[in-house]
Parts: sequence; structure tokens; C-alpha cells
Amino acid sequence: MIAAPSARPVYHPAGFDEALRTAVDDLRAGRWLSTERLLAESANDVGLWTSRTQVLALVAARSTVLAGWERESPGAPGLAVLRVRVLVEHALTAGRAGKLQAGRLEQAARGACWAAAQADPADPVPWVCLLALAALDRNRTLPEHRLRSTDPMLPAGPWGLLDEVLRRDPVGREAHHRMYRYWQQESRSAALDFVHRVTTHAAPGSPIAALPLYLSVDQYRAAPHRDAVVRGQWRRDPHYSNTLSAYRSWRSAEAGSWTVADLSHLAHALWASAQMGAAVHVFEALGPFASRAPWSDVADSPEKGEAVLLTARQQALAGRATALA
Repeated sequence: MIAAPSARPVYHPAGFDEALRTAVDDLRAGRWLSTERLLAESANDVGLWTSRTQVLALVAARSTVLAGWERESPGAPGLAVLRVRVLVEHALTAGRAGKLQAGRLEQAARGACWAAAQADPADPVPWVCLLALAALDRNRTLPEHRLRSTDPMLPAGPWGLLDEVLRRDPVGREAHHRMYRYWQQESRSAALDFVHRVTTHAAPGSPIAALPLYLSVDQYRAAPHRDAVVRGQWRRDPHYSNTLSAYRSWRSAEAGSWTVADLSHLAHALWASAQMGAAVHVFEALGPFASRAPWSDVADSPEKGEAVLLTARQQALAGRATALA
């Protein structure tokens, strides 16, 4: 059921995952038992394992909760992989900020990833983390970051790391997004080619079909002037066709398999392309939940993002076809 048009959205990193929301809230309060149980239950589902460890680590990285957990239960299931994820998050944060300890943190995180990959060869998370760390190697000094692609249109890069993830997690949502962000940083033309390649081969219903929607937002943000022509990009190809393709893919997906972030991008793209009936379907699926992106990215300023979201939801429900980006 769609949220009331004027109701404030719920922003929560766990999104639709109720069990994960409980674990996140407990972890924020310094309690880890629900996280331990959740990860034990997720161990046989690589998709859930990857997505849940990502969210939990983002929360844990802002506290010392893992240190307390390790003192009390050093061999707890999931603790080791969360520690690796937290090391990676700290390294990425320090690297982006140019902090003095960035190099040391990066080295420690990369070493922990390789050790984790050796300790559990079936786990995709260490390889996802290595792919995330590739963004810090701007000069591609490491050999795993300059492998040739099987696609002659794409430049050399960390393709082996992506392949390692996909061997363990064929959907690899986070890995595809990490790779896309890597190419956005290195070469926007390569990012475009990468998105085209992976969406062309994505299975029906795959959340990878949402990647072009992220690309559209990034292209909008990169435009020097957000005039009427740029604001109307979602009504033109390839943005319009990509939006339709993503919508069709989502309609064939298993319920709840797309994240709140993916559906937020889809709702925005449908609204911005004046496909109001389809936008309503996506807002209904979102219910009260939302992610701040892309709304904060397409607003005149980030703090106005929620106002854009509320306007979009109201216009979709009203069936108006006068939306702006």
C-alpha cells in the first residue's frame, strides 16, 4: 500500500528486511546477539549474506561494538567478516578524505580481505571488499587492477575481482555497483560501456537492470547547467528506454528482491519521464520506505531532496504528467 502523499518517508539502511532492521537497531545500541543470529541464518544465502554484512558493517564502523563482541565471543559466526568489512570502510573513508593514515588502513584492509578469502573460499564478501578497495589504487599499481576484459570495448581493470565475486554470487548486486563506481571515477565512457554490457546480459528480474538509472542520475549531476533540456533527459532515449526496461524487469522480479535504493531510483525515473501509472506501482511497493538518493541528487540542493520526493509521490497519485526532474 502506498504511503500517504504527505507522509514523511522512512529512511533505514535495512529497508524492507525486517530482521535486519532489528539487528541494525540493536547494533546501534551496542547489542550484537541479534546480529549473530541473523548472520548465522544468512550463511547459506550468498545474496542475503552479502547485503546484510554490508549494512551491518556500515553501522558497526561508526562504533566500537565489534570490539566488545569479540571480547565476549571471539569465534562468533559472522564476526570475522564484519571486521573485514569495517576495516575496508575505514580505509575507503580515510582514502577519500586524504588522511595521513589512509595508506596504512588500506594495506591492513587489503591484507584482511586476502586472509578472509583464503579462510573461506566460498564467501563472495572478501572479493567484493577487494573490488571496493580497487578505487583507492588510482595509479593501478596492483596487477589485479589492470587485467584485460573479455570485452574489447572495455579497458583493463579489476575484472578478475569481479569474476571471483560472480563465481560465488551470480547476481552480485553490490559487486556490479562497486565496479560501476570504479569506472565512474576512472572513465565515464567506460562506466557507460560497462553498464550497457551488464544490463544486456542481466537475467529478467535482476536488480542489475536498475544500474542505468544510477547512470542517468550521475549524468544529470555532471551536467554544467540544469536547464529545461537537461531536466527533461528522462523523457528522451536512452534514459526513457532504460527506465521502461528497468520497470519491466522489476515487474518480473520476485517480490522484495529489489532494494529500497533501486526502487527509489526507479520511482524517480518513472515520475521524471511522466509515466505516472507505473510510478504509482513502484511507490506502492516502497510503502513508507525511501532512500535519500536519488532525490537529494536531483534536487536544487541536497536538503531539498525530500520535498522533491513528496512532490513526485503526490503527482504520481494525482496522475499528473507535468513532472520535472
